[in-house]
Amino acid sequence: MHIPKYTAKNHPLFNCGNPNCAICAKAYSHIRIKKRIVREDFSTDAVAPFVGRYGYPNINIGILAPPDEQEDSWLYDAPKFWAANNFQIPRVVDFRSSLINSRDKIDIKKRSKFLELNQEVSMASMPTDIDINLKNKPRFRVNYDNFMAPTGPYAELKNAKLTENPKIHTKVQKVHYDTDLKANEALVYLYENKFDENFLSRILSVGTLGIGKNRKLVPTRWSITATDDTLGKHLINKIKKHNQINYSAFFGSYLGNNYLILCFPEVWGYELFETTVANPQHYMTDHEFYDSRKDYADNTAGGYYTVRLAILERLNELRKQGSCLALRFITGDYTLPLGVWVTREAARNAMSSRPIEFSSKELMLEYARKLIKRKFNCDADVYLKQSNILRNIRSQSKLMQYL
Repeated sequence: MHIPKYTAKNHPLFNCGNPNCAICAKAYSHIRIKKRIVREDFSTDAVAPFVGRYGYPNINIGILAPPDEQEDSWLYDAPKFWAANNFQIPRVVDFRSSLINSRDKIDIKKRSKFLELNQEVSMASMPTDIDINLKNKPRFRVNYDNFMAPTGPYAELKNAKLTENPKIHTKVQKVHYDTDLKANEALVYLYENKFDENFLSRILSVGTLGIGKNRKLVPTRWSITATDDTLGKHLINKIKKHNQINYSAFFGSYLGNNYLILCFPEVWGYELFETTVANPQHYMTDHEFYDSRKDYADNTAGGYYTVRLAILERLNELRKQGSCLALRFITGDYTLPLGVWVTREAARNAMSSRPIEFSSKELMLEYARKLIKRKFNCDADVYLKQSNILRNIRSQSKLMQYL
């Protein structure tokens, strides 16, 4: 497997010493992509779809593709691989800023040849060769978003034509052609067959799943959270059948996103606190108890569902359940918002670490206080005293003593 060589040290712009410098990342991507965008017609590899949300239900749908054919074009949309190989912010920005969004406007329930082509591209196991004709030269722009990976230049599409047959897995074909299968059931089926959530959110966004008459386009940022939420609910039903975990603490990070996850030997429950090390008194939080949430996690938004998924995956692997308190500390290393895939992978890094087990709740909370003070110089009690999960555990303990 070839991975293009790219480090902060091999380009003169990167001389500030910070491998995650936002200014350097933006400057380098601007120079690099402007040199490559020279024409309106080009042959390339269709990497991924993009479905906008502005103007809903009449929205932009586009194909993300580099301005020329690349040997490893799949790397341009591979969050799980980026995290597994510790890709830093400039490298991720470089990949994403190189993708041209060739787009057209469409109603979410209408059909078109371009939509059908985009669906084939989205379902393909690998990027597909395509010829693209644009109405004008792409405009350089890199959009940074808390939900999605960055997007690069855009232009209005004149015509697009596949120059090879997309390689679509038989299991993906199965759920696509089954118009009686609900979208959430299709997502779970593919997830259980080792398709990752990035791929699943892609095919959900372009309307390839669900009951036939209900199929429609779903803006990319919505499809990401819908996928995480659907998979999370599926795993919650599974882990509720397992025994309770011991007092266990997990810690890990990625790109300046640090997670301390405390698991208590109780029935399923989950709470997330998010704060920055620069301003630890200000935080956002959401939670759920055994019966789960009925409404959207407005405070922590998409990150809530990504972290919950990471925790549930590990609990399911351990065949345990518990009440879990997740504390996110964002340091200055996270200089640009890159999307909720970062929080998902950072939480997965934490949950994949070797847990530290404790004989009591008090010992684990004391460990949490000391770790947070030592690593981030923050007072953990700011969050622990406000925790709904801890309050619920205390009330349950008192109830059991009374009974």
